[in-house]
Amino acid sequence: MGCFNSKPNDAGAIRRRPGSIGEVAVFVPGLRVPESSEELPLQPLGDGLPRRLTERLAALRNRIIVMAAHEALYMTKPTWRITITQHGGSKSADLLQALEDYLPTLLGLVKDGSELEDKVQFAWMNQEDDAEDTSMPSAWYEVLSVLHLMALLRLSQANSLLVPKTSIEGYHAKVSEENKRASVEIFLKAAGYLECAIQHVLPKISPEKRWKGLPVDLAEGILKAICMQALGQNMWNCILPDKMSMSYGLVYCQAIDVQLGLAIDSPKATLAVKRRLACEMVKCWHQAHESISDLPLLDGWAEKHRLFVTWKHIEAKAAAYYYHGLILDEGNSEKSHRTAVAALQSAEEFLKESKAACEAFHAASPKPAVVGIDEEKIHKESSCKVRINKDLYNKDNIIHDHDSVPPLPDFAVALKPDEYRLPLPLTH
Repeated sequence: MGCFNSKPNDAGAIRRRPGSIGEVAVFVPGLRVPESSEELPLQPLGDGLPRRLTERLAALRNRIIVMAAHEALYMTKPTWRITITQHGGSKSADLLQALEDYLPTLLGLVKDGSELEDKVQFAWMNQEDDAEDTSMPSAWYEVLSVLHLMALLRLSQANSLLVPKTSIEGYHAKVSEENKRASVEIFLKAAGYLECAIQHVLPKISPEKRWKGLPVDLAEGILKAICMQALGQNMWNCILPDKMSMSYGLVYCQAIDVQLGLAIDSPKATLAVKRRLACEMVKCWHQAHESISDLPLLDGWAEKHRLFVTWKHIEAKAAAYYYHGLILDEGNSEKSHRTAVAALQSAEEFLKESKAACEAFHAASPKPAVVGIDEEKIHKESSCKVRINKDLYNKDNIIHDHDSVPPLPDFAVALKPDEYRLPLPLTH
């Protein structure tokens, strides 16, 4: 029981291999779901694992396996939405509650002084990648996997809130302010689960198991990338003008993403507020990009995740330089107008790069049904400023090198993940 085990997956029914993932507002990386474990029978195991604990652990986990399998199948539908059960709650909410109920019993294996941490082999699989299933004799690995699943379920809930509903006439209704605000809270909960996993669970797993046993989905860099992604997208929907909004946007920099959209819709939000949110978003996506860029990712969903983070990082820079340029242009001096033109030029350049990154993301399989970013707002505003300041934009004065581009203000990220604390372990 002290070795790692990988076996070919035979549960192809819940693998997601669609040619299209439908229209989405939040990119959710590969969903990992638990598999049945031969070492959780309803009888005492060796090495002192109590029968009562074994039975409760098996019952709770088997319930989660069934629920997670149904959720995974449901999410393969291109136009999936969170449905309502007869009790008024969503399927994903029911699964989240089951996972919460499972944690106290699971943590009973790792409480202080326990020798049961490595007495059970826990198996999980990624339903979206053709990778081998990962199995490890570690209760902390199970806790880590549970928190990861809880975070991705939250992202899926946010997706349901932020995808525009299609009317009977076939057009998309505008996402309500209520849904946007609700999604901010959900993103911060997702980030809280991941922060707890990084700070309090990963360190409990031995270096050998972390390097040799953990799948790439649970690598620290991936967890950090999804966490920053969840914070950053909360800003985007709060600052982007309506003409720049998109029906596909992510997790993960996602909380600031939403705040940015809300700011755009608010007549009280100043350019300074929008610029700050845009700059915070750049910082979040930069951290997400750094966390994921050096990992040895495989093809498929892991690579698609990397492409998405690259795209959103560049896109965030375009928005930040756009608002920075508008504020600089409010100055009265020639220098302020010159730097404003340089900032808006940079915004246009990043838009071009963003378009290429967006196309690379969309070209990777599976293909989402999305509406790409509309460049009209930035391009129109930049062109207008160029015409107004045409004397500063002639061949002699045009700025060509990046060193002359005005730096973006350095704002600390105001949003923080909701603190999540592991529940107290149940006694045997």
